[in-house]
Amino acid sequence: MATASRVVLIGGSAGGLQAILTLLPGLSVRLDAAVIIVLHRQNSTDSVLAELLAVKTSLPVREAEEKEVLLPGTIYIAPGDYHLLVETDHTLSLDYSEKVNFSRPSIDVTFTSAAGVFGPKTMAVLLSGANGDGVEGLADVHEAGGITIVQDPDTAIVDFMPRHAIQAVPVDHVLAAADMAPFINDFAGLVVG
Repeated sequence: MATASRVVLIGGSAGGLQAILTLLPGLSVRLDAAVIIVLHRQNSTDSVLAELLAVKTSLPVREAEEKEVLLPGTIYIAPGDYHLLVETDHTLSLDYSEKVNFSRPSIDVTFTSAAGVFGPKTMAVLLSGANGDGVEGLADVHEAGGITIVQDPDTAIVDFMPRHAIQAVPVDHVLAAADMAPFINDFAGLVVG
């Protein structure tokens, strides 16, 4: 199977999981994009998060592994306590360097690396959260010509992250989690056949 030609990035912190669980069921099973989820969570080696998300979608969900190839129609989750980077050959790499914005995985690290590889074929979605992680990465996606979406702060469980992003970055869409899937499906250019 060919590697993904587009990427949808979803980042969140406190309250982000609830938003992800809301938007996942609306994603088409025929997405022509890889989906990468970066969620701040406790350091853990278990795969409970992947199992939890898999219940909400028909798309395959897996915790990202070193040198894994990004495939369209697949959801990758950044593992706990590792930064997740997108490489120029459309593979993933795990990094244990310093925390960024007190976080590892850092949303900024993933968003910025993916924007550098996929450019205008990048969509970044920033959800509920309590710190500034993701704002710089969102700016990098915007500068690369990608699409930026931020959760409507009035619908976020913790509104700091989306409010900060809206103030700091030109954002294309501000949406409730329940309204995000159609934008992702439209961007991802559904596979025909």
